[in-house]
Amino acid sequence: MKQNISEAELEVMKVLWQMKNATSTEIIEVLKDKSDWKPKTIQTLITRLVSKEFVQVDKSNKKSYIYSPTISEDEYKDEASKSFLEKLYSGSINKMVLSFVKGNKLSKSEIQELKDMLKDE
Repeated sequence: MKQNISEAELEVMKVLWQMKNATSTEIIEVLKDKSDWKPKTIQTLITRLVSKEFVQVDKSNKKSYIYSPTISEDEYKDEASKSFLEKLYSGSINKMVLSFVKGNKLSKSEIQELKDMLKDE
């Protein structure tokens, strides 16, 4: 993956994934209802995402730039999952699943569901 996305930047990405492309005004409009961020803060987050190459900007319309994601939500989740797995579990999905199972006291039905899913794969 290019670089990490902060939690705040991820909120901007979620808006762009939903809208496909948007002006900063449109992004601000959506996020102002979900957060207490000021428009300048949101614009800074957009600028960071552009510099990290997670977002591209179309400057052909001089009145308002159009921002769009360069990576799909599924691609991002896949890369973030791999990174998480590598950082915390040395790339071992077995260690991760065991950690979750031990730490979350799964019910018998949840354990059976997990077994069934693994059997189907």
